[in-house]
Amino acid sequence: MTQTQPKLAAAVVTADDPRYEVAVRCGFNQRFVSTVDYICYASNTAEVVEAVDAAVAAGKRVTVRSGGHGYEGTGSTEGGVLLDLSTMTDVDFDHARRAFSTQPGARIGDTYRTLYKRWGVTIPAGEGTEVGIGGHLVGGGFGPLSRRYGALVDYLCAIEVVVVDESGRASAIVATDDPDDPHHELWWAHTGGGGGNFGVVTRYWLRQPGALSNDPRELLPRAPVKWRNGFLMWSWDTMTERDFVRIMRNYTGWFERNSAPGSRAANLTGFFCATHRSGGVFTVGSLIDDDIPDAERLTNEFFDAVTDGVEVGPVTRRHDVVSWLYFFTHANRGDHNALGGSRFKLKSAYLRKGYTEAQLARAYRHLDTENPKSIFFMFIGYGGQVNATAPDATAAAQRSSILKGSFLSSWWDPAEDDYHIDNLRALYRDVYADTGGVPVPNERNEGAYINYPDRDLTDPQWNRSGVPWSTLYYLDNYPRLQRVKQRYDPRNEFRHVLSIEPPSTGRNP
Repeated sequence: MTQTQPKLAAAVVTADDPRYEVAVRCGFNQRFVSTVDYICYASNTAEVVEAVDAAVAAGKRVTVRSGGHGYEGTGSTEGGVLLDLSTMTDVDFDHARRAFSTQPGARIGDTYRTLYKRWGVTIPAGEGTEVGIGGHLVGGGFGPLSRRYGALVDYLCAIEVVVVDESGRASAIVATDDPDDPHHELWWAHTGGGGGNFGVVTRYWLRQPGALSNDPRELLPRAPVKWRNGFLMWSWDTMTERDFVRIMRNYTGWFERNSAPGSRAANLTGFFCATHRSGGVFTVGSLIDDDIPDAERLTNEFFDAVTDGVEVGPVTRRHDVVSWLYFFTHANRGDHNALGGSRFKLKSAYLRKGYTEAQLARAYRHLDTENPKSIFFMFIGYGGQVNATAPDATAAAQRSSILKGSFLSSWWDPAEDDYHIDNLRALYRDVYADTGGVPVPNERNEGAYINYPDRDLTDPQWNRSGVPWSTLYYLDNYPRLQRVKQRYDPRNEFRHVLSIEPPSTGRNP
């Protein structure tokens, strides 16, 4: 046993263990690799409490990892302890709480399978089946059913969190959505406050808002049986700037008109994905539960709206019906290597309205170049039932957007880091040139998504707006989150490059 290995009930992997090199590289983004003193694999809440106690007593920083799909290295640090929760994977029904319980290491795909096979229900989570529910949920959580059913955090009714008090002692607290719960604010902070801020989440409880039944089959939305997904694809070889702008204006315009909560169109979501010209094609997709009346008709109406007035015809227009469970859980849907590389950079934006013609023209010029680039951007349908919740009802404050934007680049070779990151930064900066290079909240923008973290937002070189990163991610909810931070993490034990700052101290990375 090495000097750095504590005697814990949980499994511990240190640098002299042959598993160490694999353990520190289990993250999504290989640009960030941990060099921690040891990795601790906890399997239950008691082991988490013990591991946190030991780390704090030894003066070691605690970093938490569940699925390992953090985009910006917040789960990869130098020194300290990496607390890995990937073996905590239970998904079950808690009769006492009338709610479904899940541990943070449960993958989204496995959660879908368990909920569907045992009870025929589902949650409005994402398409990345290998993502752990831990970070996905606490950062907001959304997916193809969110326009119909709301954000994933809207289903969180209770949470178990291991926190550290002023004396340095760890303990597990259960916080609920009951306004009379003395720990209600800790529950609220986990409805979109982001991971790694307040403590270690060891269990979530989920229930549909307002559900009163004792029957688990009536406490979450019924899962679709059949799923209709469609595609429009255009070749870059025949694309013009005029038609590119027209297609995207048509796409965003449809969501501007069709994102009211409870509306017929809120049953459908869609995406716009444009690669660089060297990628060959760009795509508009649609997704809808095929058991909804007129699902096929609504899909065709959406596609007709997107192609209206476009001179260049798509090379593909189709929609197919498959098993919902197969669509969301079949092999490799969550494989990050499918993006084209294990090194990654991502930026985000919430859109209240579509881009201006000037913004679209700038974006087009970045994609239409002779030199190949790995950049692409995607706009995913949002709004609908998500926007039926008040901005301060949860920590996820963005409740008036119709789209979420993602600006991405992925590659393999570490020697190409600067090239690809610079290309992505330039695209994002130019699209938001009128607001200091970032999506400053206004009539068109609603900030950025904390589950797509971007440390550039803290850097005045890239964020020239004067609006702090905390406002971009949390809008007016940030001061309240700071107060929760001060109460439940008074020593600032849980911190990272984009963590919530205690109100009385500065950043302590």
